[in-house]
Amino acid sequence: MSIVPTRRCGPDALAVRPGSPLTGTVCVDGSKNAALPLLAAAAALGRPVQLSNVPASADVQLMLDLLQHSGYRVDRPVTSPSAAILRPGPRVDGIPELADAARIRASYYLVAPLLAVCGEARLPWPGGCQVGDRGMELHFKVYETFGDTVLCDDTGYHVLAGPGRDWVRLPLPFRSRGATIAAILRAVAAGSRLELGNPNLAPETTGVLAALRTAGWNAHASQESISLSPPPEVTAGSVAFSVPGDKIEAGTLACAIAATGGEGRIEGIHGPDLAPFAELLNRLGIPVTIAPDALTVHRPGDLPGRPLRAIATLEPDGLDADFEPPLMALALTLPGLHTFSDDINPGRHGNLLPQLGLLGAEIEELTPTLCRLTGSQRLTGAAVRAMDIRTGSALLIAALNARGVTTVSGLHQLRRGHADLPAKLRRLGADITEAP
Repeated sequence: MSIVPTRRCGPDALAVRPGSPLTGTVCVDGSKNAALPLLAAAAALGRPVQLSNVPASADVQLMLDLLQHSGYRVDRPVTSPSAAILRPGPRVDGIPELADAARIRASYYLVAPLLAVCGEARLPWPGGCQVGDRGMELHFKVYETFGDTVLCDDTGYHVLAGPGRDWVRLPLPFRSRGATIAAILRAVAAGSRLELGNPNLAPETTGVLAALRTAGWNAHASQESISLSPPPEVTAGSVAFSVPGDKIEAGTLACAIAATGGEGRIEGIHGPDLAPFAELLNRLGIPVTIAPDALTVHRPGDLPGRPLRAIATLEPDGLDADFEPPLMALALTLPGLHTFSDDINPGRHGNLLPQLGLLGAEIEELTPTLCRLTGSQRLTGAAVRAMDIRTGSALLIAALNARGVTTVSGLHQLRRGHADLPAKLRRLGADITEAP
């Protein structure tokens, strides 16, 4: 089977100018946050898996490369560039050197696939977006509950598979998405039953459970627990997973449309995943309707100046932290006193607020993770830089409302999470060109 290139490059700086309200229809790519655990689950299954709607974002392409370097076979059909076929390879002698795993924040998803083919995993500490330390203590507790041994040093960590346990019970002290998915992946690699208390039920988690059901696993989820058990009989046949549309990309595009006073339809999503986000916009007076596979932003009338409270939370049906930066950029255009909080990524405001400040935004930092602003504000174009994925997307939205030209650099960060977000904005009418 032919292989298509897995890396996409482009300019590292763009010029953004204000213009007419954004309008039209656009379709989102597959979700980076959903694709990474689905790829790891496919690898941990130990059987061929065909994945569709795989995004071309840099982090996902790197994950595919790392799996291939770990002994898995990865095919990318030329006739379907957004598909990937993942097959187990022979058991690997020795531990693969995966130094590049330090470039992605969710590199710990590789532990289960590595244990499945090597019996041990050696990985660098997580990297990716510098938005606060990625605490690994709870992940290590997950592995130790499965009987694994965890060793750490300054360069990273080393997990050695234990003898295996038929049934693992583990209550989580808080609803960590990473630890929840790590436990699910470890159970799959071990072929174990799992009872996980106090789980995170984000769509990325429930999406992995739904995919595993197609592979014959029994999976049940409630706010209190997740129960998972392997198929009664070993099956070697292939299975198909589908990566859902990117809810964060959809929310970012919706904020851009709303910030310019436009109207548009965003397709390719799972509508219920956007419900908490849409509820916030409707409360502000920005009419949003959700269909099973689309979100529509309608042109607003007179905005009532209601306050926006964008509080990131791990609770079920709460606001995903990745929605907070684009909502902050939108709030700069809206009358009212608006509050933002993200305790999940404690370094994110340190990246975002200074860059918005270069455009003239006045944001009061109450604590390192809590801030507020009064809108609407008049911004002026300047040179700004994407310090992480979500800072980059928020800066694009803010630039659409700034007088003059805004130059946004650091786009390699943006491409880690979005294959080409600027192109989607252009399709809606945004004036975005390559910076000279």
